[in-house]
Amino acid sequence: MAQIRKIYKKVDPQGLLIGWGIILLWAASLIFLLQVEINWKSPLTYLGILIQMHLYTGLFITAHDAMHGVVSSNKRLNHLTGWIAAILFSYNFYWKLFPKHHEHHRHVATDQDPDYHPSGNFFIWYFSFIRQYVNLWQILLMAVTFNILKLFLPTENLIVFWMLPAVLSTLQLFYFGTYLPHRGESDNIHHSKSQPKNHMWAFLSCYFFGYHYEHHDSPGTPWWRLWRVKEQQTADFR
Repeated sequence: MAQIRKIYKKVDPQGLLIGWGIILLWAASLIFLLQVEINWKSPLTYLGILIQMHLYTGLFITAHDAMHGVVSSNKRLNHLTGWIAAILFSYNFYWKLFPKHHEHHRHVATDQDPDYHPSGNFFIWYFSFIRQYVNLWQILLMAVTFNILKLFLPTENLIVFWMLPAVLSTLQLFYFGTYLPHRGESDNIHHSKSQPKNHMWAFLSCYFFGYHYEHHDSPGTPWWRLWRVKEQQTADFR
């Protein structure tokens, strides 16, 4: 198990390249989608929503990795990247997310864990989760930004490709990164479950955070290396 807990310190330049790659892909995709004509009969419209949702999730995962200091060994670049990624995700405030996330790691699945709800009920837990991370300032900033942008861009596009994917992404993050890993009883030291090894599905569902025990066991491993930790864990249990 010692190998599973190995901390990957050499994350430059990969961490920054991957983090900024996600940020730039999100921006380029959004700029393109805000200008296309929406056709509800075309599957490309729904594909665009799913792609943008996944890239929103990537923004949050990038901010998350920055909270663990694994985007860059340069602290300023690490936190700057995390701050920008968080702001782009509906004005999340990095320095408010930071202590809450580390509380989650210190007190996982207890009443001191801000991400946990003892009811186990999906809807109650989800709304509790949202209340932890959405505040009045975010809502006001989103409203102001929306009303400015709609002066220049189609309102329907803003709703469908800017706002809707962000909401769907919170469901993606919650379901695969919080609800499934922490619901019910877990008898391991991290009180976390992990999905079966399937690297393609693990990436598509939530950037490998379905491998959640592995993340808690090796929080210094960036998301794009979690599959290696899963491989090692699988080998150790054979």
